Amino acid sequence: MVKAIVFDLGGVLIDLDFDRCVRAFRKILGYERITEILDLSHQKGIYGDMEAGLITEDEFRSEILKESRPGCVPGDVDRAMAGLLVGMDPAKARLLERLSGQYRIYGLTNNNEISVKRMHDIYEENGLDWQRVFIKEFISCRMKLMKPSRAIFDAVAAEIGLPGEEILFIDDSQRNVDGALAAGWKAALYVQGTDLGACIERNL
Repeated sequence: MVKAIVFDLGGVLIDLDFDRCVRAFRKILGYERITEILDLSHQKGIYGDMEAGLITEDEFRSEILKESRPGCVPGDVDRAMAGLLVGMDPAKARLLERLSGQYRIYGLTNNNEISVKRMHDIYEENGLDWQRVFIKEFISCRMKLMKPSRAIFDAVAAEIGLPGEEILFIDDSQRNVDGALAAGWKAALYVQGTDLGACIERNL
């Protein structure tokens, strides 16, 4: 019996637009190598290092600015990164509110502090009291662990305090879903733009 639902954030709760982010990096910063480090599910290079907690957000900004247009500032990097985050379907906010009355709700994301702050803003713009709905968000850069490693799923399950068969994980990456299944969790693949509530119902 499922007692906790763990959501990936970007691509599940927050819609992503890879192409818009690429355009933002090129237009705002003149940074041309963004496609070498940006991926919808698993970031690479310095972007991946930031999400793994190997470098700080300030170090990431500094590295990007070294190859950006003269005159660009750290805030420009944050604005370009925000291009990846399209927004949130208000229906998902209402869904989370309802689910939080029945299940323990958590987030688990390969992410960085810059994007997490913007995600929280998007939640609030859609009327979601995320600090009440989520018992905790597990963020890769803080844990220094990344999906789909077994270590991150074991660490999260230990903190939640439930066996894997009582945890349902929703992610938009098949690699991450497979990682959760290998750790003994229930897990389901969500396709951006489809009915999240129906995806959950099918897998409870």
